[in-house]
Amino acid sequence: MDQIFAPWRIEWVERDDKNPDVDCVFCAFPDRDDDREHLVVARSDRSFVMLNNYPYNPGHVMVIPRVHTGDYADLPEDVLVDHARLKQRTFDAVEAALGADGFNAGLNLGTGAGGSIDDHLHTHVVPRWEGDTNFMPVLSDTKVLVEALEDTYDRLRAAFAEQEGVSVPAEGAVRIE
Repeated sequence: MDQIFAPWRIEWVERDDKNPDVDCVFCAFPDRDDDREHLVVARSDRSFVMLNNYPYNPGHVMVIPRVHTGDYADLPEDVLVDHARLKQRTFDAVEAALGADGFNAGLNLGTGAGGSIDDHLHTHVVPRWEGDTNFMPVLSDTKVLVEALEDTYDRLRAAFAEQEGVSVPAEGAVRIE
């Protein structure tokens, strides 16, 4: 049997607290002090960008409105516009940081959609490259990730920081003005 070595995942697997003090990670994490620890890479007035803890590809992020709802129709117009604009900036940042050839982007809405968090909507942005499918998912239902989350965080943060109309704190998420 072949084995895949991914030592950075053990920290997540063995952690004691599986966020017991948190009702919703998408509400709690952007309010915490350590953006890097919580994988929050960029913020706008009403939304934020967070790396996915279980990425399908390097650079798999979620663009998340601050409004806690699982119903897309509940988002006020100002939040819809902010969320859409932050998605545009996210496509630009991921392309600049990782050279993506394309993207899969979408929402899992409702319990039947298969998402693990269905009460706080979020848009997945998954970078894709021509020819990025290999034998692993076909033969063994396994995806190989070629970059650690911390390295992807640094690359995406730098790409957001290069955009116009942002402020860049010494640490933490880039602020979209």
